[in-house]
Amino acid sequence: MAYKTEYDAVEPYITRDGSLIRELYHPRAHGNHNQSLAEASVEAGCQTRLHRHYDSEEIYHVLSGSGRMRVGESVFDIGRGDTIWIPAGMVHNVVNSGDRTLKILCCCAPPYAHQDTEVVDEDGA
Repeated sequence: MAYKTEYDAVEPYITRDGSLIRELYHPRAHGNHNQSLAEASVEAGCQTRLHRHYDSEEIYHVLSGSGRMRVGESVFDIGRGDTIWIPAGMVHNVVNSGDRTLKILCCCAPPYAHQDTEVVDEDGA
């Protein structure tokens, strides 16, 4: 069992919502069980697709950059140091409105799964 993950040893990939994700800890690869931890990167001028996770709740912590976050009907600015809770089933997305990469630490419980991610229309349906 691994208790430490080297950042550069983790290959990033694109999730269904369009963000670049680096899974820092996930049961598929690391031996933990009840949650996953990842770094999401959204380039300047880009955004993630509006989506929801039916089983997983998420906590985002903004590491760097700035943007706008939608959670349900609420839309608000986010920036370095902000922490956001996204309940399971709630539509959400991130828009990078800044001039550099927006980096967010994402914790999912239960762990992130592609099959638990539904991309939705802009009206949230």
